[in-house]
Amino acid sequence: MQKNRGLPSNSASAVGGLFFAFLGLGVLVGRLPLAVVGLYAGASLLAFVIYARDKAAAQGGRWRTAENTLHMIALLGGWPGALLAQRVLRHKSSKASFQVTFWATVLINCGVLGWLLTAKGAGVLRSVMAAVA
Repeated sequence: MQKNRGLPSNSASAVGGLFFAFLGLGVLVGRLPLAVVGLYAGASLLAFVIYARDKAAAQGGRWRTAENTLHMIALLGGWPGALLAQRVLRHKSSKASFQVTFWATVLINCGVLGWLLTAKGAGVLRSVMAAVA
């Protein structure tokens, strides 16, 4: 019996691509700073690399990355890279409990991003950007 693997890798790429297009649009219309795109890109790259290392560790019987770590990276903006890694590497894509938590982190992350697009959230984002600049 074949396990359900969720989205095929080309659909995961499309979801990630559309999300980054949305971020780019947010930058173009002045609602998001370019640094937000950089944060998502960096976190996504980190997520993909950590998933790849965890997959190799699983195959080699070595120390594994804690699932909570994978979820935290997704929550902090690495979910597009994590989603792509799950589909391309076929890692953590069929474990139902992991997927439920993963998609919860995606929803929370997108909810926070949506809030940042509101007037109040944009003010907080400007304050944070000024503090780190």
